[in-house]
Amino acid sequence: MAFNNQTSAAVGTSEVTVYTVPSGKEDVLVGVNLSNLVTSQIAVTVKVAGVHLIKGVPIPANTAFSPLDGKIVLEAGDTVKVTSDTASSCDVILSMLNQDES
Repeated sequence: MAFNNQTSAAVGTSEVTVYTVPSGKEDVLVGVNLSNLVTSQIAVTVKVAGVHLIKGVPIPANTAFSPLDGKIVLEAGDTVKVTSDTASSCDVILSMLNQDES
């Protein structure tokens, strides 16, 4: 088992796959940080395994938001995808514990 971070800089209006769980692996998502890079409020959507973790949540200008309250188990092939309503406006950091499937 090992901890690691996955990042994506300046996410905008096109959905970005920040992470895909590799074949033969299971991961535990332990942190999600979304940082607003612009001088106006943005609305951010995060999907985990095709299901909304948050949808259109407002993040005030020049602030950050951590929507994860607890842990989420991800299985091989699961994805974490992020979209903002504003171009090049959101930095994303995912923190997770990686492990082999048992």
